Amino acid sequence: MRDGWIIYAAFGVLVCLLLWRVATQRNVTGAEAGNRRASLIILAVVALAMVVWQGARLLPIEATTAHTEDKTITVFAAASLTNALDDVDTDFTKQSGIKIVARYGASSALAKQIKQGAPADVFASADLQWMDHCVRKKDTRVNLLGNKLVLIAAKDIKIDHVTIGPGFDLAKLAGGGRVATGDVREVPVGLYAKAVLERLGAWAAVEPKIAMSENVRVALGLVARGEAPLGIVYETDAKIEPAVKVIGAFPDNTQDPIIYPVALTETAKPDAAQYLSFLRSQTAKSVFEKYGFNFLVKPAS
Repeated sequence: MRDGWIIYAAFGVLVCLLLWRVATQRNVTGAEAGNRRASLIILAVVALAMVVWQGARLLPIEATTAHTEDKTITVFAAASLTNALDDVDTDFTKQSGIKIVARYGASSALAKQIKQGAPADVFASADLQWMDHCVRKKDTRVNLLGNKLVLIAAKDIKIDHVTIGPGFDLAKLAGGGRVATGDVREVPVGLYAKAVLERLGAWAAVEPKIAMSENVRVALGLVARGEAPLGIVYETDAKIEPAVKVIGAFPDNTQDPIIYPVALTETAKPDAAQYLSFLRSQTAKSVFEKYGFNFLVKPAS
């Protein structure tokens, strides 16, 4: 399109000549008038031909540009999926040529945004509750992944391992420090953490020491930087942060199943169905398991 301005400039000159000819035609008669009428016709035909040619040349470019822009899928996903989903998205784009634009955050915040009309094609939540909350296509929903809660500490903390069970005194273990996790009122990791601590009888004592964060990666960062000595995060998050260590695992019978459902939104582009299928593939399964997630579905062929 760099030479488009030249075409339009030439067209403008022809139009000006055409208008000049019309303006000087009034008082001319005879053979000269006939010659001028012929030149007017020639100028008009040339101008029209240039417009048609330029339009035909630009239409395919515009159509291709629009098609390329459409080849983008927007994914809203739980913060804990960041590393694994980035790798999965890279594999999908290599295979399909479709670009993925991922937005990560607390499932609670993302679900609210989708319900308010945010332009997302796919939603991957860290719990069932927030998937239920937002608008989505129910027939596309699948419980894709599983995870576990762990207790972490900064790498240099002199605590190597604790046994977590009934009567576990997390408040005493934290001492004068805080225990970082998600907002226990709505962020999935915080909801899971509060539920398991209540079952262990540890919640009432530790509640004043909870440092509530906007999502699990923020909580992880607090512990990694030493701003909080302890934290409750997902096992997969602890695995990707070298500045923290796992000092305890919460027993399965004390924690709710941590399930990641995925689904298309009501406004999903057609290509999003292909992406959703890819998330169930053997390729995606290998990536998710590399990061420590449990793959809950049979891989699609």
